[in-house]
Amino acid sequence: MMPNNATSTTTTALSPSLLEDWATLGWRAMMTEVNLSPKPGLVDRINCGAHKDMALEDFHRSALAIQAWLPRFIEYGAYSAQMPPEDVLKGLRPIGMACEADMFRATAGVNTHKGSIFSLGLLFAAVGRLHQQHSPITPETLCHTAAAFCAGMTQHELRQNNQQLTAGQRLYQQLGLTGARGEAEAGYPLVIHHALPHYRALLAQGRDPELALLDTLLLLMAMNGDTNVASRGGEQGLRWLQQQAKSLLQNGGIRTPSDLHSLRQFDQQCIERNLSPGGCADLLIVTWFLAQISQVNH
Repeated sequence: MMPNNATSTTTTALSPSLLEDWATLGWRAMMTEVNLSPKPGLVDRINCGAHKDMALEDFHRSALAIQAWLPRFIEYGAYSAQMPPEDVLKGLRPIGMACEADMFRATAGVNTHKGSIFSLGLLFAAVGRLHQQHSPITPETLCHTAAAFCAGMTQHELRQNNQQLTAGQRLYQQLGLTGARGEAEAGYPLVIHHALPHYRALLAQGRDPELALLDTLLLLMAMNGDTNVASRGGEQGLRWLQQQAKSLLQNGGIRTPSDLHSLRQFDQQCIERNLSPGGCADLLIVTWFLAQISQVNH
């Protein structure tokens, strides 16, 4: 049953196979990111990065738990397609929280994919809305629709002066970082204007898809004001990580297997400094997902 606050209209039926295809693509996006190796400071097939509380298997279990919820985001997006976009978020939150609860159950309390539930939840609701409106489903229209859902979010959620500041509010006040909220509200510009074209260009050059994705991760690390990094290492840690990623890119990036040596060194340095670019990992999931959407017959 859908919440009463959704405008009731005749919805175009979303076939179970279409929902399954989208959900499988979301699962593949999460799996592709976590299995990608070596990733500086992040959990991968080689090590647990700067994390002492989570391992590869946690991410595999988490991705499966989240996959089961992705059709619900699409269905709500379709059901609420006649509502003003800024009113949709209220109905998405309970689905997101229930999905998060299942993630925590799957991982025995470890936060593996909270950021991805937020970004994929928005994008999958956008899939449902665009499908219902018979609009083209492209990386640009999905990100534009997700942005419309999030209108005013940074203002409402980060600029409040609560007695108990959340980590996100604290980093916004100290460093002006808007994190996942700001990126979503802006329509994922780092992905649309930078990471996605970069990844596509490397693939068009015939680069190995894994190496292309690692190079794209470096680009995101160089550009993103990653709140995960800033919360662990402060402004200094964030600037260091961005600078390291930039210099690796300037030295040619990750083009051949021999380039992985410098990436492994970067990984060790991140582990020593306890830095993990989790926000960049979430954006990489979004990038890979958007790069593949033409595979789904919509």
